[in-house]
Amino acid sequence: MYKGEKVVLTEYRKEDIKKAKEYVNDAEIKGLLSPGIPYPYTLEDEEKWYQNQSANNDKYNFAIRTLEDNKYIGGCGINSVNWKNSNVIIGIFIGDKDYWSKGYGTDALKVLIKFIFNEMNINKIKLNVYSFNKRAIRCYEKCGFKVEGVLKQEIYRHGKYQDDILMALLKEDWVK
Repeated sequence: MYKGEKVVLTEYRKEDIKKAKEYVNDAEIKGLLSPGIPYPYTLEDEEKWYQNQSANNDKYNFAIRTLEDNKYIGGCGINSVNWKNSNVIIGIFIGDKDYWSKGYGTDALKVLIKFIFNEMNINKIKLNVYSFNKRAIRCYEKCGFKVEGVLKQEIYRHGKYQDDILMALLKEDWVK
């Protein structure tokens, strides 16, 4: 649907549900995505989420698939749209650890950014990332995101309080 150099962003498919559940229940991945207590998702939870996917709402979720073999490796999307102020909040994850630190997340994010700025005509993209998620921070910086604020000691993870970093990318900076 939306192609990059390594990935394509597509709709979620019914056959992705079991793998998606596996990804979001991985302790390491859950710890990078969720501020709450890492309680496991059930298959029914994932099926309900899948059933709620629709082109008729302001949430746009994409499956990330490899370009070479169309393998489902993660997801990204727009979690919130503020049409009045022309900004969105996004999220992304690579669930298949064989694809970590190999440019797949960066490529997927670049495709998502292009979709948001060109197709939705949005002015600002925002996200949150935990201070210990150095791999994600590098990815976001490569794509042009800048730190706009830090919520000090916002979450308790790995035996201590950690910061939640707010990052953003403006359309005018991306165009440059």
